[in-house]
Amino acid sequence: MSALAADPAVLRAALAEADAATLMLVLVQLTGDQGLLERASPHITGPMNYHETMPEDLRAEIRTRLADTLLDYARTGRPLPPLPEGDFLQDMLSTAVGEHVSADYTAMMREDLEAAHPDPRGMIWRKRPEPAALEEFPVVIIGAGMSGVCAAIRLGQAGIPYTIIEKNPAVGGSWYENFYPGCGVDTPNHFYSYSFELNHEWSHFFAKREELWTYFERATDKYGVRDHIRFETEVSAVTYDDARGTWDVATCDASGAVTHLKARAVISAVGVLNRPKLPDIEGRETFAGTAVHTAQWQEGLDLTGKRVVMIGTGASGQQVGPTIAPDVVKLTILQRSPHWVVPNPNYFAEVSEGMKWVLANVPFFARWYRFQLFWAFADGLHASLQVDPAWDDGGKSINQVNARHRQFMERFLQSKLKGRDDLIAKCTPSYPPYGKRILVDNNWYEMLLRDNVELQTGGIAKIVPEGVVMADGTLIEADVIIYATGFQASKMLAPMTIKGEGGLDLHKVWGPDDATAYIGTMVPGFPNFFMLMGPNTGLAHGGNVIFITECQMRLILTALREVLETGSKVIDVTPQAHDAYVADVDERHARMVWTHKGLTNWYRNDAGRVFALLPYRLVDYWKMTKTFKPEDFRLT
Repeated sequence: MSALAADPAVLRAALAEADAATLMLVLVQLTGDQGLLERASPHITGPMNYHETMPEDLRAEIRTRLADTLLDYARTGRPLPPLPEGDFLQDMLSTAVGEHVSADYTAMMREDLEAAHPDPRGMIWRKRPEPAALEEFPVVIIGAGMSGVCAAIRLGQAGIPYTIIEKNPAVGGSWYENFYPGCGVDTPNHFYSYSFELNHEWSHFFAKREELWTYFERATDKYGVRDHIRFETEVSAVTYDDARGTWDVATCDASGAVTHLKARAVISAVGVLNRPKLPDIEGRETFAGTAVHTAQWQEGLDLTGKRVVMIGTGASGQQVGPTIAPDVVKLTILQRSPHWVVPNPNYFAEVSEGMKWVLANVPFFARWYRFQLFWAFADGLHASLQVDPAWDDGGKSINQVNARHRQFMERFLQSKLKGRDDLIAKCTPSYPPYGKRILVDNNWYEMLLRDNVELQTGGIAKIVPEGVVMADGTLIEADVIIYATGFQASKMLAPMTIKGEGGLDLHKVWGPDDATAYIGTMVPGFPNFFMLMGPNTGLAHGGNVIFITECQMRLILTALREVLETGSKVIDVTPQAHDAYVADVDERHARMVWTHKGLTNWYRNDAGRVFALLPYRLVDYWKMTKTFKPEDFRLT
């Protein structure tokens, strides 16, 4: 509170730059003034700052009263009040986001609002084992990306020794490997961060790659993780020892030296979007120019004045294209199918210095602001993903709400491409909204209107030394080909060999592309082997993967606690629990947009099964990972 009292003028100036709805929530919590909720509620129609239309005099009153209240707390030194309870909290949650927040969400949102007092997603011991017992329980984490670093932090907090094996020379995973032009996040940064490690210094509301990578680098050092990492080392095989109840982890470093580590448990944190996928196009290797995949960008690659062909218009393509278009002499984009695109007024906006100051210094503000973002990017879209069997508009949408969303997105692209019916036709998807990943607009449509940009939707026949030959025989000459063609997502945990009880081979259990796991985390026959961001944990309706990782780590910590506190060797999920979970996942997916007839996406395997995405609401998954069911496990 010292920063508040140091200079009242600084406080008042900073409050003038912060979101009024969030400031109102802080004032209500500090004063208990529920009447202020009633006055503000009619002017808040959604969770984002552009949904707030309070009269200027009410905004001014909130800022003045809050400054006076904060200065009083700083002067008197009296303790800050706790988060309200019951209906009072429910009213605050609902007012904050402009719609009713059901009691179903209260516990989850309360947990996030109080994440630092104390951190509720860390290890909760019932009877903490002796240090010697913990020292005899080494864990190997595979991967030092977002999930691996989170796992390491949680194990370190619990006093469990760990080693991380990381193939790259730095942490960050996808945020280290991907540095193509325009690379960034499409979830607001103040939500796309660890719940226990908020960052108040984001330069933009949607930051670019360098800033994101720096965030994970900083967290790695703050929590003492770096000393536990073996960089430039890959795991080739993970093998279970039935007699000892331990795992042998075979690694190979950059020099070719092979090392075997013994572990009581293994946590795979390799993710699914880390092995680039190149299209199977005839002659691809014959191209005489520069060819690069977005996930394997060449440092220092200069595209100025070049003729560039970009294959693919998914998430990375839509970030690369608008970024490089002003520099190249010609950009030809080859599109197989268009994506739905939505605008976000804050996508390019910078975070003001006053807003940063408030986030860092005003009690409760950062948490309430994060809650509003959480809600905006949580489960609001989930209902629109459910297929209504009685709904039929020729396959354009799957229910009434979905149809309304389609109309909004159609109006947006038509307004951006007005007068260009040819581009409108090429950019309008034939499939329902959310059938493929929804993309945040990165000035994609403005780019398509440039004189040096051309969008082609015909098939590709082959690649030749001079460029790309289309199905109609047209040669598109190129100096550079950019492959924005995604990843080999279905080949989970490849190329590692993983063998469990009795030599059971995980890849044979799964087959070539049909990975399954209990709550996306455990597979029967592989005791003390856990996965972060495993099968059916990806998100396409909202949320962010850091939230999923934190939920999974709570489940993993609870499982490890059961082993350590009971003196057991291992814990394994039962086949019955695994199969029941997978059956429920599949049954739910059968009623959702991603299995819509005629739709193709990377979420499904060759047989049409959705292996990548979570079919549940975030609140459902939070409850699953928070509630440990002993009957689903076998301790030995």
